[in-house]
Amino acid sequence: MSTYIIAVSIAIPIFILLIGIEAFAAYRKGVQINQSADMISSLSSGITNTTRDGMKFGLVLISYTWLVDHITIIKVEPLWFAVVIAFITEDFAGYWIHRLNHRVNIFWNRHIIHHSSEEYNLSCALRQSISNNFKFGAVFLIPAALLGIPPYLFAIISPIHLFMQFWYHTRMIDKMGWLENILVTPSHHRVHHAINPEYIDKNYSQIFIIWDKLFGTFQPEEQSVPPVYGILRPAHTWNPVIINFKHIWQLMKDSYRTKGFLDKFRIWFMPTGWRPEDMENLFPLEAIENPYSLKKYSSNNSSSKLGWVWLQFLFSGVLMFLIFYNMENFPFLIINFAGGVLFLHIMSYAFLLDNNRLAIVMEILKFIIVCVLLFLLNQDGFLTSNIIQFIIIIYLITSMGITLYFSKNKIIQQPV
Repeated sequence: MSTYIIAVSIAIPIFILLIGIEAFAAYRKGVQINQSADMISSLSSGITNTTRDGMKFGLVLISYTWLVDHITIIKVEPLWFAVVIAFITEDFAGYWIHRLNHRVNIFWNRHIIHHSSEEYNLSCALRQSISNNFKFGAVFLIPAALLGIPPYLFAIISPIHLFMQFWYHTRMIDKMGWLENILVTPSHHRVHHAINPEYIDKNYSQIFIIWDKLFGTFQPEEQSVPPVYGILRPAHTWNPVIINFKHIWQLMKDSYRTKGFLDKFRIWFMPTGWRPEDMENLFPLEAIENPYSLKKYSSNNSSSKLGWVWLQFLFSGVLMFLIFYNMENFPFLIINFAGGVLFLHIMSYAFLLDNNRLAIVMEILKFIIVCVLLFLLNQDGFLTSNIIQFIIIIYLITSMGITLYFSKNKIIQQPV
C-alpha cells in the first residue's frame, strides 16, 4: 500500500474528529458555520481528490527525481538538516504554485474548487482539486535538488505539509498573538478566502507567513472589514466535479467565440478573470461587485432529501476505501471502472442537491457501469457470491428510485 494511502487512512479520522469539535464549539457559541449541502459538497470534493491521487491519475511534467539525478551539486548531511531544508523548500514552492493558481487564468481552474464555498469551516479545507492533473511543482524545488535532498523525503513531507493546512480553515479561532508573525493562522487564511476588495489575492503562504511578507502579498484581517467568502463568479452548484471544470469550460467557450485571433490564445495566460472585450459585451457573466450584497447559493432541500444524500455520501467514502485497499488485488481496468462509478455516484447526489435532472442520468450511467463491472469481476473469477451481486443490484435500483422520487416534484435546471 502506498505511503499516500496510509497517510490518508490516518488523516481522515482526525479530520472528521476536528470537524465534529468545530461544529460542537460553534453550537456552544450559537454560531452558524455549517450548511448541510455545502458541507456535503466540500467533503465529496475531498473524496474525489483523494481518490484521484490514490489512483495516481495525472502527468508529472517535471520530476523531482530527474532534477536530483541531473543537477545535484552537493548532498546535504545530516538527515535532520535535510528534513528542515526539504520542509522549507516545500513551503516556498507551495507559496509560488498557490500564487500562480490565483493569478493566471488557466491555472485558476486548478484551484477554483477550494475557494468555491460561500462558507468558511474545516470541511471547506477538504475542497481540493481534481483538475490539476499536470504536475509542474518540481520546478520550485530546484534549490532542494541542488543540495541533493532525496526524493523519498518529499514523498513523506508533502502529504504532511498538505495536512498541516487543514486546521486554519475555521472562524472559531481568533488572532493568535505572536504566532501571527510566524505561521499562517486562521485569521490570515480567512483573508485569503475572502472576496472583499481589500483581501483579494492576499496571503498565499501555506505554513510560514514570511513568504507573503517577503513578496508583498501580506494583508492582516481588519476588524472593520468582515470577510465575505466565495468566488467572484459564483458556482451556483453543489457538484464538485462541475466546479472543478467550470472555469476552463468558460475559457474554452470564450477562446472559440472571440473574433480576436490573438485573444484566442492569450486568454489562457492573462490575469485570472480576464476576458476578451467582445465576450464581455456579447456574453456577460454574473460577477460579485459588492461582497456585502452576496446572496448565498441555496437549493432549498428538504430534511429527508438531505438525509438520503448524507447516506449516499457515506457510501462514497466506503467505496473510496474499498478501491484503495483492493488496488493491488484487482486489474487496472477494474479499479478504473470502480473509480468511474465513484465519480458518477458523487455527481448523482450532488446534482440531486441542485434539483438538477442530470441526477437521474448519472444514476442510469452508474447502473450500467456497475453491471459491466460485475460482469468483468465474474469473468475474471473475482466475484462468486450471488448474494453480494443481488444486494448490489437491489441497491442500484433503490438508488435510482429514490433519486427519481426526490426529483419528480421539483426539477430546476441549474447552470453548469
